[in-house]
Amino acid sequence: MSTRSVTPASGERQRDADRTRAEILDVAQREFARHGYAGARVDDMAALMRTTKRMIYYYFGGKEKLYLAVLEKAYAEVRKLESAIDVRHLAPVEAIRTLAELTFDHHEAHPDFIKLVSIENIHQAEHLRESRMLADLSGPVADLISQILDAGRASGDFVAEADAVDVHMMISSFCFFRIANQYTFGVLFGRDMTAPEHRARHREMIGDMVVAYLTGAGRGGLREGGN
Repeated sequence: MSTRSVTPASGERQRDADRTRAEILDVAQREFARHGYAGARVDDMAALMRTTKRMIYYYFGGKEKLYLAVLEKAYAEVRKLESAIDVRHLAPVEAIRTLAELTFDHHEAHPDFIKLVSIENIHQAEHLRESRMLADLSGPVADLISQILDAGRASGDFVAEADAVDVHMMISSFCFFRIANQYTFGVLFGRDMTAPEHRARHREMIGDMVVAYLTGAGRGGLREGGN
């Protein structure tokens, strides 16, 4: 039985191809986030890379497929981050707080991701629907949260009849809003939500919110106040 060997030359060509694809995706992500799907131009991306439109099409087949590849890369990165949480070795409260804080950190560090999601919502997820990969990516985070919720109910830490997707929405909405609405919010309320002096408080706040909801602390406080 023979095995196919990879020559140094072919291995280097593959590495060059991988580097080129990665560079195209990085440039395309910035351009799509800055100009939107309709406004971004492949010619401009090629100029920024000092390559040709033909080369970009060689790797990705066209503007729509390139945009879809950018979306897949952006979503895959956040899902990879979530999957790194070791649920088996964290107490449920610590696990859900860790997930909230990691989401907070990711969204703050990747404003282009926020812009891309906003753009795709403007298009009513028209392009996202075309990706089998993106459809499959929703499962792992829901499964992760379900594991944390199950562990929390078993330990008695969580009393809320919480749904995994609802908890994901709760975490995402706070972290997303803080970045996506920073300019309009700043004009209306005179506060830069992303300013360094607010960061630690906001990061702790999202953890406290989700933990309070799951442990029933908020509802318990209301009952005590009513008595």
